[in-house]
Amino acid sequence: MSTLEKYTAKRRILSATFLSPRELAEHGLSRHRIACLVADGRLVRARNGRYLRAETHPRLLEASRLGGRLDCVSLLAEIGVFVRNRHPLHLQFTPATTRLPERPQHVVAHWRKTECERAALAVDLVSALVQACRCQPARDAVATLDSAWHSGLVREAEIAEIFRRLPRRYRMLRGLLDPRCESGAETLMRLLFRALGCHVEVQVELPGVGRVDLIIDGWLVVECDSKAHHEDWKSQLRDRRRDIAAAGLGYTTIRPVAEDIYHRPDEIVAAMKAILAAHAGRRDPQNSTRRTPLKDPRAPETVERR
Repeated sequence: MSTLEKYTAKRRILSATFLSPRELAEHGLSRHRIACLVADGRLVRARNGRYLRAETHPRLLEASRLGGRLDCVSLLAEIGVFVRNRHPLHLQFTPATTRLPERPQHVVAHWRKTECERAALAVDLVSALVQACRCQPARDAVATLDSAWHSGLVREAEIAEIFRRLPRRYRMLRGLLDPRCESGAETLMRLLFRALGCHVEVQVELPGVGRVDLIIDGWLVVECDSKAHHEDWKSQLRDRRRDIAAAGLGYTTIRPVAEDIYHRPDEIVAAMKAILAAHAGRRDPQNSTRRTPLKDPRAPETVERR
């Protein structure tokens, strides 16, 4: 899928609306014709008074059938913004709405008012990002905002609006954002090393090597690999040649995989501590037993949530 096609698909989700019987009638469709279109599968009757086009995204269809709008991490995941966990399904419901069907257990309901038009199938992007900050741990929230900013879906003005809407206690996260980070894994590793008290450089160009994800304390190159971009042999060959070139410049390169960063964070923390400690010991072997203990990077992990 081309960049233009991806952009179009994202905007189609964000702008999707249902059609009311009145709107269909205004387009010249009689009740009989509407029934025929539904029977043919060219039109979907989501619930009473709501009709959707057959090509509507399945998540939007499910949200409409339940009387809500796609929201929070569920919406963000569908438009390509990083979220570590896209399950369960997050939907926005307007307070005081009545006669809603019973919600399945996998649905998280966010009861709040919205300025979206009544027929919208998804909340606006800024509202989804605000809710995602409240629903995720602090580090994941930073990774989500980095992702949305880096991809160009939001700009600095929208970031400012997000923090304006959030409670004051979330403002500490604003200084942690860096839209140069190209993946959620990269943001999470950046925050990990930052919590360990390391100096972190992002997206650094090295002569003869190219651009690397992170440089830690001037000596450790960290490349955050994922299966999608490093699975084939051509990619692996390129990576190994880059690592050799970096070693020739005096850098050590490590490649923690995204799966471990997302799902085995404790193991990643322990491994990074060991790498840093081993390097400190080599630099000062006479005083290796008197090293300053490394901070636990999980200490500032959470922001109080409602």
